[in-house]
Amino acid sequence: MKRPVVYTAGTFDLFHVGHLRILKSAAELGETLIVGVSTDELVESYKNIRPTIPFEERLEIVNNIQGVDLAIPQRTQDKFEMWERLQFDTWVVGDDWFDSDKYQGYRKQLMDVGVNCVFLPYTQGVSSTLRRKLLAGE
Repeated sequence: MKRPVVYTAGTFDLFHVGHLRILKSAAELGETLIVGVSTDELVESYKNIRPTIPFEERLEIVNNIQGVDLAIPQRTQDKFEMWERLQFDTWVVGDDWFDSDKYQGYRKQLMDVGVNCVFLPYTQGVSSTLRRKLLAGE
């Protein structure tokens, strides 16, 4: 059974096939897909690096992906806070976050209010961090 509103979020820096796959899969889970795109300031606050692609460009890229109904600025990592704002029915995240205590906390909070939490398979061997290191010659 499809749930109407799906939410996922990410940095989407150096957009790659892993990003595309998670967005495509998320879009198939509901009628409306809202995607939070992390602002440069948010990324700097927890990764201690500035994204390669500026926020406004990343937002435009994600807004133009087939299946994405709305891309919005993500200024907080707090998924429950985002649910309070957006009231989504399904939250989608890559399964590389499954063992994270923080994400398990979000999962519990969201499930307590009836949100379906879906951890989609991570695309092995593809990541913006890996690409950034390759570009830097590491």
